[in-house]
Amino acid sequence: MKYLATVVLLLFISGCGLKPSIDDPKLSDVQLDLEKFLVGDLVAYGQFQDVLGNVSRRFVVDMTGEWDGSNLKLTEDFEYSDGTTDQRIWYLKKVGEQGWSGTADGVIGEAKGLENGDTFYWNYTIDLPVPDGTMRVTFDDYMWLISKDRMLNKAYMSKFGVPLGEVTIMFEKL
Repeated sequence: MKYLATVVLLLFISGCGLKPSIDDPKLSDVQLDLEKFLVGDLVAYGQFQDVLGNVSRRFVVDMTGEWDGSNLKLTEDFEYSDGTTDQRIWYLKKVGEQGWSGTADGVIGEAKGLENGDTFYWNYTIDLPVPDGTMRVTFDDYMWLISKDRMLNKAYMSKFGVPLGEVTIMFEKL
């Protein structure tokens, strides 16, 4: 019983880690324009880590973005380290000066996003494909423009408010 209490406490503490904020001080004068960065061909490299830090899945994503002046279509072709593949097509809409909304297959309701300086925050709930079906999870994504052709993404994944892990992705324009 003592061992179980220790494990539960460790999981709780690891899930209470601080997340970034869209309002955090900016580390550069770089200005993110999502509609410019995501247009054209990109590649992304990522991995999922559970709350204990174990890496359980790695992937590469080939992406193509198309912008029509107010809407962005982003096609993502995933290839996972176990050989499985998946495709997700996002339809994003610019809402005001800094806001974004979006949909994709599996997304529950509408994803909401906000740009601020070099940072983009994106939040949504999705029925995520997993090897034995789907799992409904919520993502809090924070993206930082590192340079004109690189963006870092840290996504915090939870289910019913309980942290499941983090996804780290590096996007690169081709």
